[in-house]
Amino acid sequence: MIVKIKRSWNGIAVPAYQTPGSAGCDVQASEKKTVPARGIAIVGTGLFLEVPSGYECQVRPRSGLAAKHGVTVLNAPGTLDSDYRGELRVILANHSDTDFEIEAGDRIAQLVFAPVVQAQFELADELSETKRGSGGFGSTGV
Repeated sequence: MIVKIKRSWNGIAVPAYQTPGSAGCDVQASEKKTVPARGIAIVGTGLFLEVPSGYECQVRPRSGLAAKHGVTVLNAPGTLDSDYRGELRVILANHSDTDFEIEAGDRIAQLVFAPVVQAQFELADELSETKRGSGGFGSTGV
């Protein structure tokens, strides 16, 4: 799959897979930003993607930022649709009690590309019965 990328300036790194088996490719911040303690910040990447039709680009947290600093992608996974052409910006949440400083060039998230199936909806008066039924949160165990 080919994903076309436009950069707002030439110094911005193209997303990169860190190992041959990586599912996600790291994306870097294009700006200096503070994610306040117990707060959120939207961080620009300076990248504009052309995701192929039939696919989405999922924006996911980096496990190292989450484990070491309590910083994660707020709406994980975020989605870039195939028809979006604006800047890839990442909503970061800081769950720690300390402000988190981001410098331009820091790896802030990872991107995973996945196929998309659009559902067709059909109104129905009844739905099929299942053992679980309408049991919701926690109904299948702890």
